[in-house]
Formats: sequence, structure tokens, C-alpha cells
Amino acid sequence: MSHAIAQTPIEQDLPSEESLYDSGQTALDYARELGASAAAVNLGSSCGLSTQLRNGELESVEFQRDNDLGITVYFGQKRGHASTGDLRPESIREIVEAACVIARHTQEDPAAGLPEAEDLASHFGDLKLDHPHALSVDVSRQLAQACEDAAFAYDARVRNSEGASVHAHRSRDILMNSLGFRGSRTRSDYSLSVAVIAKNEQDMQRDYWYARDLGPTAFADPELIGRTAAQRAVDRLSPQKLGTRKAAIVFPPQLARGLIGHLISAICGGALYRRASFLLDHMDQQIFPADCNIIQRPHLAGRFGANWFDGEGVATREQALIEDGRLRSWLLGSYSARKLGLRTTGNAGGVHSLEVTPSRDIELNGLMREAGSGLLVTELMGQGVSTQTGDYSRGAAGFWFENGEAVFPVAEITIAGNLLDMYARLLACGADIDPAATIRCGSILLDQMTIAGS
Repeated sequence: MSHAIAQTPIEQDLPSEESLYDSGQTALDYARELGASAAAVNLGSSCGLSTQLRNGELESVEFQRDNDLGITVYFGQKRGHASTGDLRPESIREIVEAACVIARHTQEDPAAGLPEAEDLASHFGDLKLDHPHALSVDVSRQLAQACEDAAFAYDARVRNSEGASVHAHRSRDILMNSLGFRGSRTRSDYSLSVAVIAKNEQDMQRDYWYARDLGPTAFADPELIGRTAAQRAVDRLSPQKLGTRKAAIVFPPQLARGLIGHLISAICGGALYRRASFLLDHMDQQIFPADCNIIQRPHLAGRFGANWFDGEGVATREQALIEDGRLRSWLLGSYSARKLGLRTTGNAGGVHSLEVTPSRDIELNGLMREAGSGLLVTELMGQGVSTQTGDYSRGAAGFWFENGEAVFPVAEITIAGNLLDMYARLLACGADIDPAATIRCGSILLDQMTIAGS
């Protein structure tokens, strides 16, 4: 790569909405010509720059620019789908033909079809999700280097780096269907992260830190990211083992949202109509303590996951999933709603900007003080969670704390329980919300989980 190219900012240009709408209309018109009774088109265009640096050496620089178009056609209640990354008219016609062939050979599905016209979104304001920013390779390298340098400068025990990464990404998605729906959303996503290795005479430990935002403010303080990663790695050196016991568990925001993610998986339509959810018969029942509220707020500007419409074009809405501890809503798209004899909730494709309301104006350290003693979990390993039964078993590492203060690091332990019991034993949700995700959640304190150790 020449120095001139490296200095040049890489613009995050995307095809115009008009050109994407034209491609989508070409697909819809041709599907109608071929006899489809209904059709929906998803178009996407994205571009981005990713830079990876390790121990001061630039390991990779990748500039990505992709387009894709997928069409779903219906012949009555027979469905076919095909996609392409080539938006030339002849390629679009080929995939429409392929989708129609597939549809003609499939079995009828009574739940198949477009959403009801009255459910489609009709309001589209600016949710402030798009913050285009031209980034050069040189600047991205400087950001990554600043991360690493700060980590190495923090403590002599930081001996190695697994790499610092800079990502700048922008995407535009178009959704159209034969009912006349047209929707567009353009989003940007920026992140900076570093992972380092600390070492002493007896041990070696790895940890990381990051910043993520919709705008380039994610790049505001690379030195802080480096120092935080270094501190986390050094603090983990020479861990001790714990004997098997029951104790309070504290999850920081970055791990706490995973607990909420298991809830989301269990109340999504696919798990429900397949009868593969531990919450199947729990609508309106008490799942969490009464001071727990989990609300979808998709129309608040500047938040990850904000959307006016779901993956089918259905209008999203604010809704309480958990209200005063009780389960109040499923997450359904049109297909799963029909399978269940219900109505879509505007959640085809998942949840939108979910907020776990703090039950206490308290942060991580405050939760530890409130618990007195227990385990602060800083890393989870393995996939030992069953959405069908609620059984939970994950490898973990973290810190044993006494009187609200970390005493020593621990490793090679397993935390186990059942999600229903864990949710019921949620003592507090903190106010230290991490905004860098679709699930906005603070730290969580759980009472008396099983810790399996030596």
C-alpha cells in the first residue's frame, strides 16, 4: 500500500435510496409478471474499513463494500426465496426466476405470507443512527497504536498484545413489498478495541477492553481503552480456586445483558411455536422481582437497535416485556404469530432497543457492597444454556469479593442454576447502563447461585 493511499480518507459512500428502490421495484415487477401473488424484497448495501495492529505492526487492513438483494415470493401460501450480491437487472431477474421455481415446488404453509397491510409502518422520522465519517488507514493505525502503547505503558507485566482493532462501518437497508410498503434505514457503527496479555513468574492472563458507538466518538480516548485492558489483564494474574459453594453473583453490564438475551430467546416466536422455551406457559406470571421492568423503546433516537419497522415492514412499538416482574409480551413476527394464532408484535428479526430499567440508583461497586461477599464475574465461557429447559451452566472467571471489595482473582470455576430461579433471585439492576448494544442493561446482582470449584 502506498503512503499516498494510506493518507487518503476512505469515504463511506453508499448507493442512493432511489437507486436501491429502483432495483427492488425491478424485482417486484418481474415477480408479478411471473405470476407471484405477493412478494417482498430486502436490499442491503454496506461499506467499512477494518484495521488490525499487533505489537506495533499493521497486520491487516480491509476495506469492504457489499451489496445484496433477497426476494421472497408467494404463490398463494407457497413460498420461495433467492438472493444475489449483483444488482444488475439481469442478475435480479435470474434470482426472481429462481425464487419462483422454488415456490412452485414447495408445500403450502398456512402461516406463510406478507404481514397484514394495516400493520405496516407509515411513520419514518430521523432516529439519528447515521454518522458518516471519512477515516484514513493512517488515522486508524494511529488509533490502534495509541491503544497498544497505553496498555504497554500501564504496567511492565503487560508483555504481549493479541491486537488492537479499529472498525468503521456504514449500511443502508431497503425493504419493499407488493402491498406498497417502502422503508429505508441507514446506520453507522464504530468501534475500537484491544486485547493484551499480562505475565508474571507464575501465570499469564489475557483481557481486553473496547469502545463502541454509532458515531466516531468511539475513537475519542484510545489511551483509556488501552489502560483499561491492561488493568483488567494484570488484575487477573495468579488466580485462586474456589471450593464449591453458593454465593451472590454480580455481573457487569457487558455480561448482564447476556442474561437478558436468554430471556429474549425464550419469548421469541420460533421458540414458542416449536415448544422449545422454558417460558411457554408463563405469560402474565411473575418471572422477576416486582421492581424489575424490561421495556422495548424502539423510537428513541441515537440508540443501537432503534427502528420504525421490523424485518417485514411492520411498525415497531414501545412495549413492556417485563412489567413489575411479570411477563407481558411475546416477540412475534407475522409468521410465528400465525403459527400461534396471535398477532405480530413487530419483532420479525428480533428485539429493538431494549431497556432494563434500573431498580436502584447504584453501580457495580455499590452492588458489591450491598452483597457483602460473593463473585464478580468478568468472563463467561462455553455455551451451556438451554432455552428449552432454562438450565444454565457456564465456565467463569472473575474476582471473589469481601465487604464489597475485590480480594483475589478466581478462575476454573463453573456457575450454574436455572434461569427461572436466577431471574427470581435478581436482587438489583444497576444504573451503570452500557449504551453500546441493543440491550441496554446495567450491572446485575443475583442471590445465591451455585459455584462449582475445586
